[in-house]
Amino acid sequence: MSTIEAKRMKSRTAEIKVTVDLDEADLPTRIEWQASEGQHEGPISCESMMFSVWDSENKTTAAIDLWIKDTTVEDLNLYFYQVIHKMADTYFRATKNKEISDSIHEFGEGFGKNLGLLKRSTE
Repeated sequence: MSTIEAKRMKSRTAEIKVTVDLDEADLPTRIEWQASEGQHEGPISCESMMFSVWDSENKTTAAIDLWIKDTTVEDLNLYFYQVIHKMADTYFRATKNKEISDSIHEFGEGFGKNLGLLKRSTE
Protein backbone atom coordinates (compact mmCIF):
# COMPACT_ATOMS: atom_id res chain seq x y z
CA MET A 1 0.00 0.00 0.00
CA SER A 2 1.34 3.41 -0.94
CA THR A 3 1.71 6.29 1.53
CA ILE A 4 -1.08 8.18 -0.27
CA GLU A 5 -3.46 5.22 0.10
CA ALA A 6 -2.54 4.87 3.76
CA LYS A 7 -3.26 8.56 4.37
CA ARG A 8 -6.68 8.25 2.70
CA MET A 9 -7.59 5.37 4.99
CA LYS A 10 -6.72 7.22 8.21
CA SER A 11 -9.65 8.66 10.06
CA ARG A 12 -9.51 12.14 11.47
CA THR A 13 -11.60 14.56 13.45
CA ALA A 14 -12.70 17.93 12.10
CA GLU A 15 -14.11 20.65 14.29
CA ILE A 16 -16.60 23.46 13.66
CA LYS A 17 -16.76 26.14 16.33
CA VAL A 18 -19.49 28.80 16.68
CA THR A 19 -19.17 31.75 19.05
CA VAL A 20 -22.22 33.91 19.80
CA ASP A 21 -22.15 37.17 21.76
CA LEU A 22 -25.45 37.93 23.50
CA ASP A 23 -26.84 41.18 24.85
CA GLU A 24 -28.58 41.56 28.22
CA ALA A 25 -31.85 40.26 26.64
CA ASP A 26 -30.02 37.16 25.33
CA LEU A 27 -30.28 38.33 21.73
CA PRO A 28 -27.31 37.59 19.49
CA THR A 29 -25.19 40.66 18.71
CA ARG A 30 -22.31 38.85 17.00
CA ILE A 31 -21.88 35.41 15.45
CA GLU A 32 -18.52 33.98 14.41
CA TRP A 33 -17.63 30.53 13.16
CA GLN A 34 -14.53 28.68 12.15
CA ALA A 35 -13.76 25.21 10.86
CA SER A 36 -10.59 23.25 11.43
CA GLU A 37 -10.60 22.24 7.77
CA GLY A 38 -11.94 25.55 6.47
CA GLN A 39 -10.35 27.75 3.84
CA HIS A 40 -9.93 30.74 6.17
CA GLU A 41 -7.65 31.23 9.12
CA GLY A 42 -9.44 32.30 12.27
CA PRO A 43 -13.08 33.10 12.92
CA ILE A 44 -15.44 34.41 10.23
CA SER A 45 -18.28 36.79 11.12
CA CYS A 46 -21.81 36.17 9.92
CA GLU A 47 -25.23 37.67 10.60
CA SER A 48 -27.31 34.50 10.61
CA MET A 49 -26.96 30.74 10.67
CA MET A 50 -29.04 27.59 10.60
CA PHE A 51 -27.58 24.43 12.03
CA SER A 52 -29.64 21.26 12.05
CA VAL A 53 -28.84 17.70 12.96
CA TRP A 54 -30.73 14.48 12.26
CA ASP A 55 -31.40 12.04 15.10
CA SER A 56 -31.97 8.80 13.16
CA GLU A 57 -32.93 6.85 16.28
CA ASN A 58 -35.80 9.19 17.19
CA LYS A 59 -36.45 10.35 13.58
CA THR A 60 -36.32 14.02 14.58
CA THR A 61 -34.38 17.11 13.62
CA ALA A 62 -32.83 19.40 16.22
CA ALA A 63 -31.91 22.89 15.07
CA ILE A 64 -30.18 26.05 16.17
CA ASP A 65 -31.34 29.07 14.17
CA LEU A 66 -29.67 32.38 14.99
CA TRP A 67 -29.48 35.87 13.54
CA ILE A 68 -28.03 39.00 15.06
CA LYS A 69 -30.55 41.52 16.23
CA ASP A 70 -29.47 44.14 13.67
CA THR A 71 -30.04 41.87 10.66
CA THR A 72 -32.48 43.51 8.26
CA VAL A 73 -35.58 41.76 6.95
CA GLU A 74 -34.21 42.33 3.44
CA ASP A 75 -31.02 40.46 4.34
CA LEU A 76 -33.03 37.64 5.95
CA ASN A 77 -35.23 37.38 2.85
CA LEU A 78 -32.17 37.01 0.64
CA TYR A 79 -30.57 34.60 3.12
CA PHE A 80 -33.65 32.33 3.15
CA TYR A 81 -33.88 32.48 -0.66
CA GLN A 82 -30.28 31.29 -0.94
CA VAL A 83 -30.72 28.64 1.78
CA ILE A 84 -33.72 27.15 -0.04
CA HIS A 85 -31.63 26.76 -3.20
CA LYS A 86 -28.69 25.38 -1.21
CA MET A 87 -31.03 22.89 0.42
CA ALA A 88 -32.22 21.76 -3.03
CA ASP A 89 -28.61 21.25 -4.15
CA THR A 90 -27.74 19.36 -0.97
CA TYR A 91 -30.87 17.22 -1.27
CA PHE A 92 -29.85 16.26 -4.82
CA ARG A 93 -26.27 15.42 -3.76
CA ALA A 94 -27.59 13.23 -0.94
CA THR A 95 -30.43 11.46 -2.80
CA LYS A 96 -29.80 11.91 -6.55
CA ASN A 97 -33.55 12.71 -6.78
CA LYS A 98 -33.57 15.43 -9.44
CA GLU A 99 -37.36 15.71 -9.58
CA ILE A 100 -37.69 16.68 -5.91
CA SER A 101 -34.56 18.83 -6.05
CA ASP A 102 -36.05 20.73 -8.98
CA SER A 103 -39.30 21.09 -7.03
CA ILE A 104 -37.44 22.66 -4.11
CA HIS A 105 -35.68 25.03 -6.55
CA GLU A 106 -39.07 25.91 -8.04
CA PHE A 107 -40.38 26.73 -4.58
CA GLY A 108 -37.31 28.91 -4.02
CA GLU A 109 -37.97 30.84 -7.22
CA GLY A 110 -41.58 31.46 -6.17
CA PHE A 111 -40.37 32.55 -2.75
CA GLY A 112 -37.93 34.99 -4.35
CA LYS A 113 -40.58 36.38 -6.73
CA ASN A 114 -43.13 36.82 -3.93
CA LEU A 115 -40.59 38.80 -1.90
CA GLY A 116 -39.57 40.93 -4.87
CA LEU A 117 -36.09 39.46 -4.94
CA LEU A 118 -36.62 38.45 -8.57
CA LYS A 119 -38.46 40.32 -11.27
CA ARG A 120 -41.74 38.70 -12.20
CA SER A 121 -41.76 37.21 -15.68
CA THR A 122 -44.77 39.39 -16.61
CA GLU A 123 -42.97 42.68 -15.81
